[in-house]
Amino acid sequence: MHALIVLAHPDPQSLSHAVAARIGEGIAHGASAHSFQIADLAAEGFDPRFTADDVAVHVRLAPPPADVLVEQARIDRADALVLVYPVFWWSMPGLLKGWIDRVFTNGWAYRSDADTALVKRLRGRRVHLVGIGGADLRTYTRRGYLDAMKTQIDHGIFDYCGASVETSELLLDSVNDAASHLQTAHAIGLRLFDPSRRSKAGEAA
Repeated sequence: MHALIVLAHPDPQSLSHAVAARIGEGIAHGASAHSFQIADLAAEGFDPRFTADDVAVHVRLAPPPADVLVEQARIDRADALVLVYPVFWWSMPGLLKGWIDRVFTNGWAYRSDADTALVKRLRGRRVHLVGIGGADLRTYTRRGYLDAMKTQIDHGIFDYCGASVETSELLLDSVNDAASHLQTAHAIGLRLFDPSRRSKAGEAA
């Protein structure tokens, strides 16, 4: 099995990068020898801007541009899609949102016909969401941010496309809990293709 880990953070020394790496280590750990690829959108220079060319793709007047086709091919090769990102303003960064805007095209991620019938092209794709935030759980709960993010991202994007969100994890209070979060990340990788594994963070050691 193969996983595509999509990472959206400009600092290679960030906790987001470390979390993505630990998830990858967990995926590759053991006799099963699953594989993974990290798509570092910032390092690769992916352009998240939704331009007139992307509008033409959306209304089915033009094929997707080359950079979008590359990303779609990476997803097509993967059995699981993992998004790792810092929480910016209670959502994903613009770089990652722009990646979704441009790559999840009409006719590929979904299809909306003239009669509004929806054909879900990503049905059954395994999706794992790992957000990293600086605030604590109390703040997210008190302000309703947890529910808002789940509605926007889990349901509004992936459920709409027919994908299965199997992990929706927020690693919070990251300044104080970085070591624990890295253990959790490794455990996520371990169980990505093997749900029978225990999900305790301590298992990742």
